[in-house]
Amino acid sequence: MAPPKKDTEALTLRLPRSLIDAIDDRRRVEADLPTRPEMIRRALVEWLEMTNAKNA
Repeated sequence: MAPPKKDTEALTLRLPRSLIDAIDDRRRVEADLPTRPEMIRRALVEWLEMTNAKNA
């Protein structure tokens, strides 16, 4: 995996186990089996697109 882009910032996030399990279940459906952070990024991008929020 490539190193993070220089214009990124680390976030620490606590999630309930049920949400982590749901994220893990969803990532297993993806052809490339993304990491948890990548799956969360994808979910956020999709949510932003669905809500017409401006991507930064």
